[in-house]
Amino acid sequence: MRCNLALWDRILRFIFGVLLTTYAIAGGPFWAYFGVILLFTAAWGLCPFYAYFGLRTLRTKNRKDELKK
Repeated sequence: MRCNLALWDRILRFIFGVLLTTYAIAGGPFWAYFGVILLFTAAWGLCPFYAYFGLRTLRTKNRKDELKK
């Protein structure tokens, strides 16, 4: 599978993943362990939900622009 997360998306996922996981370990609610999933998707650069729905925040260069150069 190909990477579908842009750098800004990966950074936000990492930050929220660390915060949620820390909150869960410190005694927060069980749903806060969702932060672990955010950490994994930030590390891999691939979000399975984005892939399933055909979404991507990572931009690819337009082939027409490459041909003009």
